[in-house]
Amino acid sequence: ALEQVNGKASFGNATSEVSELATSEKTANSKGNGKATPVNAHSEAKGFAKPPAEEQNKDKKGNTMTEAKAKKDQGDVPVNTYRPNAPFIGKVISNEPLVKEGGIGIVQHLKFDISAGDLKYIEGQSIGIIPPGLDKNGKPEKLRLYSIASTRHGDDVDDKTVSLCVRQLEYKHPETGETVYGVCSTHLCFLEPGAEIKITGPVGKEMLLPQDADANVIMLATGTGIAPMRAYLWRQFKDAERAANPEYEFKGFSWLIFGVPTTPNLLYKEELEEIQQKYPDNFRLTGAISREQKNPQGGRMYIQDRVAEHADELWQLIKNEKTHTYICGLRGMEEGIDAAL
Repeated sequence: ALEQVNGKASFGNATSEVSELATSEKTANSKGNGKATPVNAHSEAKGFAKPPAEEQNKDKKGNTMTEAKAKKDQGDVPVNTYRPNAPFIGKVISNEPLVKEGGIGIVQHLKFDISAGDLKYIEGQSIGIIPPGLDKNGKPEKLRLYSIASTRHGDDVDDKTVSLCVRQLEYKHPETGETVYGVCSTHLCFLEPGAEIKITGPVGKEMLLPQDADANVIMLATGTGIAPMRAYLWRQFKDAERAANPEYEFKGFSWLIFGVPTTPNLLYKEELEEIQQKYPDNFRLTGAISREQKNPQGGRMYIQDRVAEHADELWQLIKNEKTHTYICGLRGMEEGIDAAL
């Protein structure tokens, strides 16, 4: 749903409580000198390493480090204001391409007008979209979830919009070999301004930002997994957003490690670089461009390779109780990151 693969989504948020599980010898040098010992994760399908199950870092209950838990102490979080049987009808304000010339695939930034309803949300939540028409069984299409890419105030900071970052799902049918396009993602990517859209939600309490303005935030994202990270960063650093939230002035450190196949696929590149230039002490942007950069083994550069490369710095951050780690992107990416962490 965030970057859909056969209708399944992956998203996770490992807070420092979960990260403390990473103190096994696989992750920390047993001499306790404060340096991390990176695990070499060899890339497999889709470039994300899949270590054997017994090698994955798990807690006593068998959960991997990247499994999300609901955030606590967040106050009133809006959930399911609009349900599938009574969705909110929003309107498309704009639908802009995000992939530059020479990039791979179609990714769009969509902004919807929600001023006519009561759809309130906060950073890290998702909304459902119900595409028109019937499915292959002749029943109305079911909703698909997408991470919200805007802050609670919207891109225009007027509390009247919500934005999504959507990639058109495209894959080869395993039996026929024909190209299959995602029903909902295709519908969204080609919507014209003024078109109506059925919206449900919001949902989700796992990916919420800590309310502590001194927190450290590590973000690991691939492709459209940048959506919630964009919402976090806009809330932390955008001038108009900061003016709208005088009670929350971010003074911590945010680090985004962003995995994409090619440079033209670096979504929101100019906006991210602007934040880095304006707040060099509070924000760091690290790219993992798989088809252009090589890892130390000579293979493609993926997020877990960057994690291994910056292991010592990340380890120091993870040991800090104010550090929160967020992971979003393709289903399956968490295993390679688990191994690297």
